Amino acid sequence: MRFGALEAGGTKMVCAIGNEEGKILDRVTILTETPETTMPKLLAYFQEKEVEALGIGCFGPIDLDPSSETYGYITTTPKLAWKNYDICGYFREGLGVPVGFDTDVNGSMLGESTWGCAKGLDTAIYITIGTGIGVGVLAGGKLLHGMQHPEGGHILLPRRADDTYEGKCPYHGTCMEGLASGPAIEARWGKKAAELSDCPEVWELEAHYLAYAITNYILILSPQKIILGGGVMHQEQLMPLVRGKVKEMLGGYIQTKELSDMDSYIVLPSLNDDQGILGALKLGIDAKMADI
Repeated sequence: MRFGALEAGGTKMVCAIGNEEGKILDRVTILTETPETTMPKLLAYFQEKEVEALGIGCFGPIDLDPSSETYGYITTTPKLAWKNYDICGYFREGLGVPVGFDTDVNGSMLGESTWGCAKGLDTAIYITIGTGIGVGVLAGGKLLHGMQHPEGGHILLPRRADDTYEGKCPYHGTCMEGLASGPAIEARWGKKAAELSDCPEVWELEAHYLAYAITNYILILSPQKIILGGGVMHQEQLMPLVRGKVKEMLGGYIQTKELSDMDSYIVLPSLNDDQGILGALKLGIDAKMADI
């Protein structure tokens, strides 16, 4: 069978065709403009491929409550053209096939738990650190939703005493995203992260905030693995700093086999940056299986 996968991002839409074994057969990237401009292009791609189902990993916030009148909608996104947009309904009507739907970062978590480094685990988290910060949670073998879905990138963090930056997030100021996202790094230091590779003070502060948040996730969710993705994590010097600071912040309180090997516990994605599109593929496969 052929399944459609859509990794719907705020900058670009990645469309792919794959099979139930997780093999990507075709893909194309389309810029994210307005729904009126972008959606017909996406629909035409999937119509031409005659897919059995479609999975969507989408930027948010989104409505994941099947009993809600706005299930399948993008809701309070700062991308105003997409606010309160029924993305699932558009594809259900246009394709006439089952549509699976979740957040983009939950999709990445699902890709890693199905075909990647979190396969076989019961509980894990995926954190993307880039233009924004998002957290996907696998708990009890299922993606965590609750009343909506986790917004772990917006947990509130205390500013370190020597950090005077007021925070980038328009909602919370000094939340994790406001302090540690790519735009926050650029606003604080006056250059993009990629231009600051040789500035150790940048990455020491970044690691502090990431480790602070990760320590709290460990204490609350007890994940068996933590995966850090996104453009900011392309800085190779960052991961060792994060691991060391997490260990320090935990203070020896938790003693598990996972925490005894931090190099295998806090890791980079394992699917060559395909974790998001593969997670969307799995959402489509699951939607088809539920419809049979």
